[in-house]
Amino acid sequence: MNYRHAYHAGNSADVVKHALLIALVRALQLKPGALTLIDTHAGCGLYDLGGEEALRTGEAAGGVLRALADPATELADYRAAVEAVNEQAGAGDTPRLYPGSPRVLAQLLRPQDLLILNEKHPQDAAALRQAMRDTPAAVHRRDAYELWLAMVPPRTARGVVVVDPPYEQTDERARITATLAAAHRKWAHGVTVVWYPLKDRAAHRRWKDQLARLGVPKILAIEHWLYDADQPDIYNGAGLFVVNPPYAFVQDLPPLLSATRKALAPEGHRGSLEASWLTEE
Repeated sequence: MNYRHAYHAGNSADVVKHALLIALVRALQLKPGALTLIDTHAGCGLYDLGGEEALRTGEAAGGVLRALADPATELADYRAAVEAVNEQAGAGDTPRLYPGSPRVLAQLLRPQDLLILNEKHPQDAAALRQAMRDTPAAVHRRDAYELWLAMVPPRTARGVVVVDPPYEQTDERARITATLAAAHRKWAHGVTVVWYPLKDRAAHRRWKDQLARLGVPKILAIEHWLYDADQPDIYNGAGLFVVNPPYAFVQDLPPLLSATRKALAPEGHRGSLEASWLTEE
């Protein structure tokens, strides 16, 4: 499955991913200690919703535009993150730009926090550097899995690694599985977030079984299925694996998941957005 960021900017998967990332980092920031935020597949950092790629799919209509129109207080931080980049660009009331994870994370930085971004694709890496020029982020162009292992444990006592690949390679899940196991051996208490698209429930269940057998404790699976039944050969939703989620994040999840599901459900479908432990203590 090819999931290059520019073609899907602001879709339902982005809404879920970024709403949850904001909540996760906010929960970690309840403690004053410094955080290192690492994004292994950072993409371009900022996306033009009126650009050729985004218009080709039109997926923002079922994602960010729905979330911005929804009054749920649980989505207020997410809406503020999108509105901030558009206000900065003087885009007016209609959102023209969508912040990728790098720009979302940059908005959350406190003076003591660090942001490390990586993007191997040459064109996207150049766009990323441009998009992040007014932030303190460090930008790398390396193999994502090599960087993941090289950067953990970070210099700060706490941190988050965000792994958000385009799933262009057939061995992407295998590389994630192997690198997660190796990273856990180096940094057992670190927080890791792995994003994934959902297309086939059986294939996804097999991957979950492989991850569960790694012996990595405290993996929370958050899955957003858009439709009430699988739609063959199309994108059916997306999810996150969160390793070592903080207690405050888990406790605050139910209302956020409920509000996000309601905002994004396609017409005629309730869909589901639920969290469950893949592995516990």
